[in-house]
Amino acid sequence: MRSADMLTILRVLLVILVIYLVIAKFNPWISIIIFAIALAMDGLDGFAALHEISKGEVSFYKYMLYALHKLPAKEQESVKAYKQQISAKFAYGPRMDVAGDRAVEYSLWVAFTFLHVIPLFVILIIIIRHSFVDALMVAKGTSSKLKTGFANAVYGSNISRAGINIAKFVAFSYLMLIYVLDYPAIIGYALVALLVAYILVRGAAEAYEAFA
Repeated sequence: MRSADMLTILRVLLVILVIYLVIAKFNPWISIIIFAIALAMDGLDGFAALHEISKGEVSFYKYMLYALHKLPAKEQESVKAYKQQISAKFAYGPRMDVAGDRAVEYSLWVAFTFLHVIPLFVILIIIIRHSFVDALMVAKGTSSKLKTGFANAVYGSNISRAGINIAKFVAFSYLMLIYVLDYPAIIGYALVALLVAYILVRGAAEAYEAFA
């Protein structure tokens, strides 16, 4: 098994642990720290895949410079070529990453719905959005090969990817505080509304890409 896939599985297991700790009303700050580690691992699987296929040529520092588009043009293209090799050699790789994202996200939405922290209609919106958009992208091809500028900016850019993870971290962390420490629910509803809106906008970008 590739190290990138092992990181994806570990990320899912950490979130399951977080959910268990929340249900047990364990110290929420520990749960939030573990959750932050799990989200941070979302970017590490990409690095692990590149590091492995380049036989160590792509270091973490080089990977970060590539993500920020700070490498010299020749080296930027070299790393991009390695990414293309990953897609060619491990066709399931990008889908495995998406599967990990979905498992993490669905687990959290289900848990907080079950705990009556958020209303049922929220998870229904998320399931419908992901189901239709994922189907479109599977028919079109992996979302790691975006063609349109709109989809690249709104869905595929590093800023967008970082933004959605930050939005998830803030919203779900606050929901933990609501359940365990009785923090004001109204703030949690506002954060969830912003997160859902962000997810829908990114979904619209993917749908646009699929039909382009």
